[in-house]
Amino acid sequence: MPKPRILIVDDDQGTLASLSRAFALEGYTALTAPSAARALEKLEEEDVDAILSDVVMPEMDGLEFLARARAKAPDVPIILMSGQASVETAVKATRMGALDFVEKPVGLDRLLLTLRNALRLDRLQRENRELQTYWRDELALIGDTPALRSLRALVERAAPSDVPILILGENGTGKELVARAVHDLSPRSGQPFVKMNCAAVPAELVESELFGHEKGAFSGAVSQRRGRFEQADGGTLFLDEIGDMPPAMQAKLLRVLQDGEITRVGGTGEIKVDVRLISATNQDIDALLREGRFRQDLYYRISTVAAKVPPLRDRAADVPALAEHFAQAASRRNHWKPRSLTREAVDLLAGQPWKGNVRELRNVVERALILSASDPLDAADIRAALPAAAEPRAEAVPAEGTLRDLSEAYERQVIRERLRQSSGHVTNAARSLGLERSHLYKKCKQLGIDMREET
Repeated sequence: MPKPRILIVDDDQGTLASLSRAFALEGYTALTAPSAARALEKLEEEDVDAILSDVVMPEMDGLEFLARARAKAPDVPIILMSGQASVETAVKATRMGALDFVEKPVGLDRLLLTLRNALRLDRLQRENRELQTYWRDELALIGDTPALRSLRALVERAAPSDVPILILGENGTGKELVARAVHDLSPRSGQPFVKMNCAAVPAELVESELFGHEKGAFSGAVSQRRGRFEQADGGTLFLDEIGDMPPAMQAKLLRVLQDGEITRVGGTGEIKVDVRLISATNQDIDALLREGRFRQDLYYRISTVAAKVPPLRDRAADVPALAEHFAQAASRRNHWKPRSLTREAVDLLAGQPWKGNVRELRNVVERALILSASDPLDAADIRAALPAAAEPRAEAVPAEGTLRDLSEAYERQVIRERLRQSSGHVTNAARSLGLERSHLYKKCKQLGIDMREET
């Protein structure tokens, strides 16, 4: 982690030298400027994390410097110091945006505490801005069709309670967005939001992932590890693709939800946890219940409220708003010039089947922004970015080689294609190949396939 960079501004060389040494000993990088004018030049040249400035200086005093520094670096906290300033000066400085005002001679302990608080506040404000951007760009439930309005209303009603929620919907519809919206609108919003994709964890590791393990509990357990329940204590645990949870783990999960206690793998003591559970699945939950692949008692425990996320084909009227949102969000995230879409481009998008739902739409819009420099994007730009326009990623079978090499190349091609067809859903891909999920994991490892990339 880089050291915080502090700019010290003072016309007294002794003050600059002593504060530089003190800050260096505390782990900061100290930059110095003997005048306000030189300090403004430094702000043009490099980034700083905080500014400490004297008030009484020749040519440009600390208050004028404060105003000009705020214009150049509005998010950088500024602390003023002076041995001659009045109460009125201190009040004026804070009104102008100074974070704090300290008197000279400066008490080093007080100054360091003020600086640490300034950096901590700046970090919290930055994280809050990032979270707001993340919510606006990644987690917004965009759309105004009746189906989406109904979903938003359900989220707003259910969020303040603490009841478990089961979210149903196809891959790519935004089930995680709904889960996150529930968390962020709940009293637990300031606490952890912890995720686990049940389909992406090998069956033999699910218990350790959920409940943690003690050192030496099994081969490879070289240290104690907290599971997802402990990580989410006080907050929300989101179990995606819960329909893929192994039957033995379903019984253990039910017990934890009933008792509010977990036991780490290899441990003996019970640990109390306070967790709100939100689950999701893209499978037909009624079929799973009929076939005995999902416990009814667990289903009733996790589905006090059930939320159905509609597929994009059932809310085609939301496509224009979604496309515009994704275009603007991608531009902000990548620091691109904002671009829009023509009416013809939007109409082309609205007419697509969107088998991959909102996730596929987002990918197409972002691909179009990358492939084309047009502003606005037109129908030709969108057509070039649609999946049908892309060359297939099939892996060529070598023209020469041993039978084993040829067989592995063909297996690799087939497995990658099935993973793509299932949008990376390991259980569905394994089922289509007539394999156990654990067997598919081993096969992918043997063939050098990174399943995270094959979506």
